[in-house]
Amino acid sequence: MSDKKMQVVFASAEAAPFVKTGGLGDVAGSLPRALVAAGADVIVMVPKYGTIASEYTDRMEHVADFYVSLGWRNEYCGLERLVIDGVTYLFIDNERYFKRDYPYGFFDDGERFAFFSKAVTESLQHLPEGFQCDVLHCNDWHTALAPVFLREFYQGLPLYERVKTVFSIHNIAFQGQYADTILNDILGMAHIPNAARQLRCDERSINYMQGALDYSDAITTVSPSYAWEIQTPEYGEGLDGILRRRSNALSGILNGIDTDAWNPATDPMIHANYSAADMSGKKACKAALQEELGLEVRDDRPLMVMVTRLTRQKGMDLVTYALDRILSGGVQVAVLGTGDYEEPMRYFANKYPGTCAARITFDNALSHRMYAGADMFLMPSLFEPCGLSQMIAMRYGTLPVVRETGGLRDTVAPYNQFTGEGTGFTFANFNGDEMGDAVFRAARTFWDDKDAWNHLIDNAMSADFSWKRSAEQYMDLYYGLHPEIERYVPFAPETAAEPKADEADAALLIAQEHLVRQLANVEEFDVAVEASKPAESAVVLGCGLEVYIVLAGHVDFAAERARLVKERDGVAKDAAKFEKKLANPG
Repeated sequence: MSDKKMQVVFASAEAAPFVKTGGLGDVAGSLPRALVAAGADVIVMVPKYGTIASEYTDRMEHVADFYVSLGWRNEYCGLERLVIDGVTYLFIDNERYFKRDYPYGFFDDGERFAFFSKAVTESLQHLPEGFQCDVLHCNDWHTALAPVFLREFYQGLPLYERVKTVFSIHNIAFQGQYADTILNDILGMAHIPNAARQLRCDERSINYMQGALDYSDAITTVSPSYAWEIQTPEYGEGLDGILRRRSNALSGILNGIDTDAWNPATDPMIHANYSAADMSGKKACKAALQEELGLEVRDDRPLMVMVTRLTRQKGMDLVTYALDRILSGGVQVAVLGTGDYEEPMRYFANKYPGTCAARITFDNALSHRMYAGADMFLMPSLFEPCGLSQMIAMRYGTLPVVRETGGLRDTVAPYNQFTGEGTGFTFANFNGDEMGDAVFRAARTFWDDKDAWNHLIDNAMSADFSWKRSAEQYMDLYYGLHPEIERYVPFAPETAAEPKADEADAALLIAQEHLVRQLANVEEFDVAVEASKPAESAVVLGCGLEVYIVLAGHVDFAAERARLVKERDGVAKDAAKFEKKLANPG
């Protein structure tokens, strides 16, 4: 097993808890920690904005400074280091560009984030000792020029030859389009025909994201369905042609949620805590929420909520169309959010007092109480790259009603009344009547089949939306770009309890069978894992040249399976050693 970890530089314009305006901040705040847990070394690069709280800036350590060429300019760049939860954060310091009251929305954003991309690329020469970047992972248009700069200005330098680039699309609607005058004035690329051609999106404009799509080694987006959708004219925002051409490099990996922050068993913001094993607290949460919002306190009426931006993209056209039918049909509705549809929501709240409530604000604590107290969560998006709200709702035992698009299709399994499968209710077309029908399918199940309803809640609460799952898929991608690096796999501590003799014998039979047969196909490994799970106390797995005895539930089966794919051809010869080690554990 290799001792070398995959070394990843993760570049993002925002990262929680330092700066966050949307989902990108959540991803950059959570995914790097999960990558570290999966066995990677990670450095996150973020601009040092003037809005970052002093509790963080006071702890930053200055580690390097240098100048970055940007067209005819030479701009100062400082690197400030802060380590939190095993993740190293390097903040790009340039007060002229970043000491402002808000991250975005300025006349010179094109220049500011061109500088950020160039500074990230230049910074690879100034990383902490022992860290040599294997993968540069860029996110959205703010860092899209980094793969372009790397290939055009740094290719051929030994340090950069090993660097592979990954570009993640979080929102394809924002691409970084600017006048082509900056090709020379800011980017310094007007004299490079290939760069100018691949950045230009029309006769007078260039597109930062387009450049990343052309230059990156791998492209990801935040759900498998969205990866397919953005290859169509309907969702591709003008980049569908490039994405179809590069479809072999494109993949979709679902985001996760912070399962510690969103946990009904420990959440301090909700009225009563509860879990899948004891749901009594959810009933109390519903009654408290109904009272707080001025709704009739009735447990025989389903309460459906929305926590969202009130925009057309979030399906508010459908909501305003169908809300009369839904409210008059016996379903309570509560909405939390701000946006373009504030007045219609106030109208329905006034028209249906006791049945409809609208809170036109952003209130994090109230959002927690709404997730916990509701029976259903409505999310009828026109498009949804991934979506986090439906995952949070399921975590709290609140069944989602969603349109089958993007990440909603990938995360919510529609209820099958014949098999009992499913985690929510879905509809296919962007149509108000179809949405209303889906709401009432959910309501009828709530009213008429409590056993089925409770089974759906169990299914939803048991779904895995942790960042661990997502991190493993990114690690697969990174190692696919670097097949020469043997996968580093973290294991459970060596102090794990030894298995009992009968459990070891059972595990030995499983392992021997599959070792001797040389794992003719990887599916046999899956069978072995499933057969071993009932033992609960211990599992024995043969992995390459060593045998690990680990507590069940503490081994990363996905990582082990990936290693076996690589090593299975040489596994058979280790069967004798495996048996000998079990026979003589000392």
